[in-house]
Amino acid sequence: MPLSDLQVRQFNPRDKDYKKADGGGLYVQVQKTGSKLWRMRYRFNGKENILSFGPYPAITLARARELRAEAKTLLAEGIDPSAHAKEKKAAEEALTEHTFKKIAAELMAKLRREKKAEVTLKKKQWVLDMAYGDFGDRPITAISAAVILATLRKVEAKGNFETAKRLRATIGQVFRYAIATARADNDPTYGLRGALIAPKVSHMAAITDLKEYGKLILAIWAYGSGSPSTRAALKLMALLYPRPGELRLALWEEFDLERATWTIPAARTKMRREHTKHLPQLAVDILRTLQAETGSNYRAFPSSLARDRPISENTLNQALRRIGFDKDQHTSHGFRASASSLLNESGRWNADAIEVELGHIGADEVRRAYHRARYWDERVKMADWWAGEIAEFVPTGLCDEEKEIGH
Repeated sequence: MPLSDLQVRQFNPRDKDYKKADGGGLYVQVQKTGSKLWRMRYRFNGKENILSFGPYPAITLARARELRAEAKTLLAEGIDPSAHAKEKKAAEEALTEHTFKKIAAELMAKLRREKKAEVTLKKKQWVLDMAYGDFGDRPITAISAAVILATLRKVEAKGNFETAKRLRATIGQVFRYAIATARADNDPTYGLRGALIAPKVSHMAAITDLKEYGKLILAIWAYGSGSPSTRAALKLMALLYPRPGELRLALWEEFDLERATWTIPAARTKMRREHTKHLPQLAVDILRTLQAETGSNYRAFPSSLARDRPISENTLNQALRRIGFDKDQHTSHGFRASASSLLNESGRWNADAIEVELGHIGADEVRRAYHRARYWDERVKMADWWAGEIAEFVPTGLCDEEKEIGH
C-alpha cells in the first residue's frame, strides 16, 4: 500500500534499521540514527540493484515518486539507472571540479614529484598563467580550439611568436594529462599546429673563429671589475663550457678539487642525469682562488647583492657587454658553441667524446653508459688540451696570479 507523507514523517527509529515500501520498488529506509533515506530496488540484466535518491525530507515523498518514474523510464529504454546517475554526477562534477586550472595544477604537482628542473617548472607556470585569465576556470571539456586560438592570437599580436608556440604546447600537455586521467576526450591544440606564425629561429651568438675567440679570452682574463663570482664564472665558462645554469647554481660540495672533478647533479642537467667533468689544472686554480673569496658560502658563485642567491645569467651577459662583446657577438650560452666548433675543427678528438663532454648524448641508456665510460680518458686529455689552448691567449702574468693565490 502506498505511503502517505504523514506516515513517513512519523516513522521513528528502532534498535535496527527497517524499511517501509511505497510500491514499484520504492521504499524509505529508517535508520536507527533517525535519518530516513529513499531507495529503489530494481532488476537490470537479471541482477538486482539498489538506487539511492537521497534523504527525507530534503527529498519529499512526491519527489521520490518522480525519481522512481524517471528510473522506470530509463529501464524501459534499456538503460541502467545507477550507471546513468553516475554519468550525470560525473558530468556535473566536470563543470565545477575538472577546470583547466585545477587539472594544470595537478600536472605541475606531478612534474614536481618527477623532479623536473625548477627553471623548467617556472617557465611552464609562466605560460600557463597567460591561459588562466581567459579560460582557467572553464571545464576542460568546454574549451574549444577556437577559444585557445583567441588566447594564442593575443600573444602573437605582441610579436611574441616563440611564446605563443610554447603556450600552445603547454596547453596541449594539460589536455593530454586530462585525457590520461579520464577527464577529457581530445586535445584541441593538435589542430592548431599550423595556425601560429612560425618564430624565426635564432641561435645563441657565439664566436667560432679561433683568432677572435682568443681576443675574447684575453678580455675575460684582463677583466678586473665585477664580483669574484662573476670573474671566475666567465673564465670557467670558457674553460669548461657547461650550460650557464649548471655553473651559476653550482655548490661547493659538487667540486672535488683534489681529484679535479666537478659532478653536476641530475636535477640541474638538461638530460636529467648526473654529469661529471674533469677539471684541468687552470680550472682548479681558478676555483681555489674563488674559494678564498666565497668558500664560507654553500654556493660557489653567490651574488654580491644577496649571498643566498647565485649570480644570474644576465650578470654574465652584462659582463661580456662591459668587456666589449655585444649580444650579437657572444653570449654566456655561446661558450658551448665556441668550444664545440673549435674542438671539432681541431681534428684531434672523437666527435662522440665531444658530445659526451657537452652532455649531449641522448636517449639510449645503454649507449649513454657506454659513452661515459668509453670516452672518459679522452675527455680528460681533451679538457687539459683545451685549457692549454686557452692559456696560450692569456699573458703569463695573469695565469700565474691565479696559481699563486690558488696554491
